[in-house]
Amino acid sequence: MNALPPSSGCASELALKERPSERAPVLRERGQREVFCGLTGIIWLHRKMQDAFFLVVGSRTCAHLLQSAAGVMIFAEPRFATAIMEERDLAGMVDAQEELDRVVGKLLQRRPDINTLFLVGSCPSEVIKLDLAKAAERLGAKHAGDVRILNYSGSGIETTFTQGEDACLASLVPEMPAGDSDGAKELLIVGSLPDIVEDQFLRLFKQLGIERVGMLPARNACDLPAVGPQTRYLLAQPFLSDTAMALENRGAQRLDALFPFGAEGTTAWLRAAATEFGIDEMHFNSVVAGPRKRAKRAIEHSREMLGGKRISFLPDSQLEVPLARFLTQELGMEPVEIGTPYLHRTHLARELELLPETARLSEGQHVDKQLDRVREDRPDLTVCGLGLANPLEAEGFATKWAIELVFSPIHGFEQAGDLAELFARPLRRRDVLRV
Repeated sequence: MNALPPSSGCASELALKERPSERAPVLRERGQREVFCGLTGIIWLHRKMQDAFFLVVGSRTCAHLLQSAAGVMIFAEPRFATAIMEERDLAGMVDAQEELDRVVGKLLQRRPDINTLFLVGSCPSEVIKLDLAKAAERLGAKHAGDVRILNYSGSGIETTFTQGEDACLASLVPEMPAGDSDGAKELLIVGSLPDIVEDQFLRLFKQLGIERVGMLPARNACDLPAVGPQTRYLLAQPFLSDTAMALENRGAQRLDALFPFGAEGTTAWLRAAATEFGIDEMHFNSVVAGPRKRAKRAIEHSREMLGGKRISFLPDSQLEVPLARFLTQELGMEPVEIGTPYLHRTHLARELELLPETARLSEGQHVDKQLDRVREDRPDLTVCGLGLANPLEAEGFATKWAIELVFSPIHGFEQAGDLAELFARPLRRRDVLRV
């Protein structure tokens, strides 16, 4: 066998086996997990798709989770609800499908403004094998012309909370109209983004000269963009593997790029689209120069606090790898361990290449083992779920809630400084409390 070329990152597993002294193989862990379920994604999806409604078929626990996560006041009229499964449903004493038909009919009568209704599976509905796909098909035919009815699973049995968005968007792909196979190329941005971030990206693409840009999800779920062989898509989120596969089955092609976190990540993300659409390099540089400079200047405010600090990520959102790249590349932090629920090597290849050889990568979760490594490593900052943050704080560790990184606007040039500040804030708080 020929000698392998040197590698600066962790994209090549074969290279890792040949060079064990430079990097240990990725740790694959299976055990107890501490993550929210996929139902949590409803909290940002129902805000994004303003004509959609999410009906969870689940237990009172599911309802309490959504109410707590959303912070919905008692008199609010949100666009999500829970069809609560009682003991008699679980015991098979009633026809669950008839009950669901009744609940959906009552909901649509009360809320005629709903254009798209998602039936969302949960752990209880999956345990009793309630077929929501057939229910969506049956109810869709019954209410055809008035509302589109789709389904996906938000169960936490096998998924983490960001995969709820992946399942939701994947359910929309078959509903997207067919693109013109002989027409001009179109760009599709895939992943739910806050409206202000979406507007910023659309403005930049327009300035670059890329006019035909669609969003998945769109602000109205009924306004789905077309997809076909002329579609080129950019992932805005790293946890959309099922959606990406569904798009490619429709003929779309993914543009390989870093994810748009920080000045460098956003520049590379935009450049991937500019290159594909034949945008002149000088024009590209003139468009991104101003916002890129502002982003780098905003990031510098946190460099003094974060530079040289050691950070560990416990698996939670699948944002861990690109965020570790951002903190390493642009703020000079040292990642000790980068844990992620699932490591998609193709989508994250460019990110992995930029991670230092010293970083430990882990895929999956075994809470006890990972906590033991945190205690041994003693990082300056640990990014983890809510359930682990307080116990670690009690042991003297500075922590960052991983879920805040999902709920906050962190993509793009204008949010780069805010993203850096999210990591600097826990360290500043720790220093103040020590005084």
